[in-house]
Amino acid sequence: MPPPETTAQVTTPVPATVSPKPATRPTTTTAPIAGSPQTLRSWLRTTADFARSPEGHAALLGLVGAIMITFGGFGAGAVRKRDPLLEAMHLSWLRFGHGYALSTIFIWIGVLMMITAWVRLGRATLGRGNYSGAGVTLNELRAIVGIWVFPMLFAVPMFSQDAYSYLAQGALLRDGFDPYKVGPVANPGVLLDNVSTVWTTTTAPYGPIFLLIGRAITSITDDNVVAGTIALRLVMLPGLALMMWAIPYLTKHLGGKPTVALWLAVLNPLVLIHLIGGVHNELLMVGLMCAGIALVLERRHVLGIVVVAVAVAIKATAGIALPFLVWIWMLHERERRAEQAPKESGATLPHPTLLFAKIAGLGLCVFAAVFVLASAAAGVGIGWLTALSGSKKIINWLSLPTIMAHGMTWIGPLPFDPVLVVTRALCAVALVATLAWTWWRFRHSEREAVLGILIAFVAIVILSPAALPWYYSWPLALAAAFALSTRTLMVLVGLCTWLMLVFQPGGAIGLYNFWHVAAATFAAVVAALSLRTVDPLHLRKTRTVAAPAEPVTHDRY
Repeated sequence: MPPPETTAQVTTPVPATVSPKPATRPTTTTAPIAGSPQTLRSWLRTTADFARSPEGHAALLGLVGAIMITFGGFGAGAVRKRDPLLEAMHLSWLRFGHGYALSTIFIWIGVLMMITAWVRLGRATLGRGNYSGAGVTLNELRAIVGIWVFPMLFAVPMFSQDAYSYLAQGALLRDGFDPYKVGPVANPGVLLDNVSTVWTTTTAPYGPIFLLIGRAITSITDDNVVAGTIALRLVMLPGLALMMWAIPYLTKHLGGKPTVALWLAVLNPLVLIHLIGGVHNELLMVGLMCAGIALVLERRHVLGIVVVAVAVAIKATAGIALPFLVWIWMLHERERRAEQAPKESGATLPHPTLLFAKIAGLGLCVFAAVFVLASAAAGVGIGWLTALSGSKKIINWLSLPTIMAHGMTWIGPLPFDPVLVVTRALCAVALVATLAWTWWRFRHSEREAVLGILIAFVAIVILSPAALPWYYSWPLALAAAFALSTRTLMVLVGLCTWLMLVFQPGGAIGLYNFWHVAAATFAAVVAALSLRTVDPLHLRKTRTVAAPAEPVTHDRY
């Protein structure tokens, strides 16, 4: 819990008419007294009040879940082929037989505990169920993010082996290779040994700044996989900090509620477990992209474009936001000129085409300058753009082209691979058309432009050749800033829970196991219903009576 900025405390009683159940913690206002000896006692009292509250219990439950995931990961996560550290500690048995089964159980219990805690905090944030009259502040949610993240900083990569590819690609640049021309297989060693065989010959699909990060880490940690993984996570933390600042800030322009936005987009187990536990560079990309959008909305256009360009230099997907930011910049420029133009002079605004050309050209120059500098620093070109096609190696049911191909092979005697080529081509055409239409359609206001970015990301996730659970963090970060109905939030909770559960802790896909998918679906439905109802399965002997609430379809937060 962060220490309060004030120390003199005045308790404001909560009227009995506010809620049938009083808030667990008193509402307090304080006045600053610098250097007062009561500061520590006030902080301890505030922390103790929170720890005793229902939301404090939820935070503790999530922390225990994160610890269980971390410890279970040593045996059942995306572990190394050979782990000298576990061998030295005589814990190698965790990776085999009953030890592996026990580790797997630890992970899944921890994941379910974090999901349960997240849903409980959601009810507290929305003020529903037995949380009526209570609430969670923005700073409390930010503190909970830190509490939940800390244990996972020391875990092995979870639900993905991408961290090993990141390190191997950074080592390529460190050792004088061009990662855009050769794959990790060109540089044998300990780091290569742990890269998934699918990616050993694949060139790097990431931008030059991320390669520079990989080179810096591997230059410091050498080929130490443990130190390299922890360093990668520490480097990703600025992205998490940017998300915690930018996403609630976006609600100022998009109509959402800051606490709900932070709860949905950052505290979400799908985000924390996959992006922190899985060590994915989406964390940096999404944080920078959201910060850049927030800066553009605040009329700091050039700086915002620079920040988004840095996000693109991490991962190309962030570039989808740039054309929409041009519309926002144009709207601001037209408003500025309309305010400055004297009404009596009859001055006219520039033609929209000329204004667009000027702003788009300036934005393109800023973007190009960032990329030229980053590429020069890394000593590489733009070969990473061609490596983006490497995602075609991923085939799973999260991608619409794959679903279509499987469906066509089921109803007719057609081979899968040729059909997949056709369905991917059709979806690629649909994606281009959708992106073009969305960009042109959503140009009339700030809110429309950001909504256009959100729709574009959803289209990319669904229509691209490959999709993975953590890809949904892209649109989720923006969707959380809008005013969403309770029913929409329930759907998003169910979707995020399902996506969190359909992959195996070691990174394998669980979508081809019927019972795995069925269990994930059941848990997702229960999680969605639990956002509104404390006991959706009616397992308690005495059910808690929820306070009256507005109809679900009309709630907005």
